[in-house]
Amino acid sequence: MMVYTASPFIGPEIGPLIGGFIVENTSWRWCFYVLIIWSGVQLFLIAFFVPETYHPVLLRRKAIRLRKETGNQEWIAPIEKLDRSIAKTVLWSCIRPFQLLFFEPMCLSLCILSAILLGILYLFFGAFPLVFGTNHGFSTSQVGLAFLGLFVGMLTGICTDPIWRRIYGRLVRQREAQGGEPGGSEPEFRLPSTILGAWLVPIALFGFGWTTYPSVHWIVPIIFSGLFGVGIIWVYSGVFTFLVEAVSATKPAPQPDTIVDLADQYPLYAASALAANSFARSYFAAAFPLFGVQMYNNLGYQWATSLLAFLALAMAPFPILFFRFGKRLRGNSKFASA
Repeated sequence: MMVYTASPFIGPEIGPLIGGFIVENTSWRWCFYVLIIWSGVQLFLIAFFVPETYHPVLLRRKAIRLRKETGNQEWIAPIEKLDRSIAKTVLWSCIRPFQLLFFEPMCLSLCILSAILLGILYLFFGAFPLVFGTNHGFSTSQVGLAFLGLFVGMLTGICTDPIWRRIYGRLVRQREAQGGEPGGSEPEFRLPSTILGAWLVPIALFGFGWTTYPSVHWIVPIIFSGLFGVGIIWVYSGVFTFLVEAVSATKPAPQPDTIVDLADQYPLYAASALAANSFARSYFAAAFPLFGVQMYNNLGYQWATSLLAFLALAMAPFPILFFRFGKRLRGNSKFASA
């Protein structure tokens, strides 16, 4: 889950690292040419090498195979019994993420938290050239290299995955000792990384903001940006796994030393929960850069970053509340597993 979580965020850090040198040595158009080439390669690999993981489709394929092998036409997958048009299926696929987003308090709060963090990350694309270009005289390629702090921070966050697995395993064992079923879990057991990350993020932002003076060595804000990267990975790894497990069918949880299979843990609403999160994240990621440069110029680098830190700080208590009272909230939900 850590690798899955980090993939969409490491890319935006690699982009400026490469893009700065491309722009300085060719033209800005080649940034898009490289992106088109890379996207084409990825599309080819996905289309021909990534297997199907959606359970209803896998069951339909299995039913078709069994009908051919046995001649028994009674092998029918549930998806084959659905009397729903393609248009209606697409419509419900678009509606359900918004149902989860607006009618599930936990989903809404965690999606807003993750959306704010991604918005801040994308706002940094405009803030870094101001902070490091204006204050420290960095060139375009050097500004791109400044994103190495975020990149290293996220890699560090990924490397802490064994720690969170051990914490998860300990919580599962404590539940068993209190009379729970063997291997049983609660979705809230996935939130410790989110709890710590949600507090690390505003600390890192305050540190970054108030070290953006020209008199402070440039490595100091880069170090704080690395801490911000660690916090993002911790928050997202817990949020994604929580959303998947909170609305999945009640079943024994995977062992701590196994990797969570999203399709297996979330047979019904997993795609909708992650789609709701993706919508919120993408919306904020598109909106924040629109006012980022103006905000930094008008408020100053220190207070502009502090404003972002206060936004993150306002959301920091929610993971703690959900860790303590999440089961009670899920009991009143028609989507979440109790």
